[in-house]
Amino acid sequence: MPFVKVWIHSVWTTKKRESLINDAIRKELFDHIYQNAINKNILIDSINGYTEHVHCLFRLRNDQTISKVIQLIKGESSFWINHQKLLKTKFQWQDEYFAVSVNESQIDIVRNYINNQEEHHRKKTFNEEYNEFIRKYDFKVYSDNINL
Repeated sequence: MPFVKVWIHSVWTTKKRESLINDAIRKELFDHIYQNAINKNILIDSINGYTEHVHCLFRLRNDQTISKVIQLIKGESSFWINHQKLLKTKFQWQDEYFAVSVNESQIDIVRNYINNQEEHHRKKTFNEEYNEFIRKYDFKVYSDNINL
């Protein structure tokens, strides 16, 4: 049996960065994503976000890819939001996402960052955070194709 421990910090947004993840649905949405992930053998450690985006720290299993995990999370959760009629408008996620590996020694820092999104975004907008990610993880080369 292979032993794999690859941590991924991923960020994705609502379609057109619309502020749709309001206080009324945020906790229910993240609880649902977490429970659904368990059913799909996706190992989510932390999930949280703000009005237009989600941060997720998960661990890849030996038979998973980043794109497949994110596709399963995003696809099922948008279907669920629409099926539950949690919003008056149709809900969609943006196609693009960020995903970076996380060193084992940084897990607590990333977990804390994810768990404190509301406080974090009192000081910094998502656009500022987005630009920081582009710089920090050297996505600049690819940023013409990124439209989170």
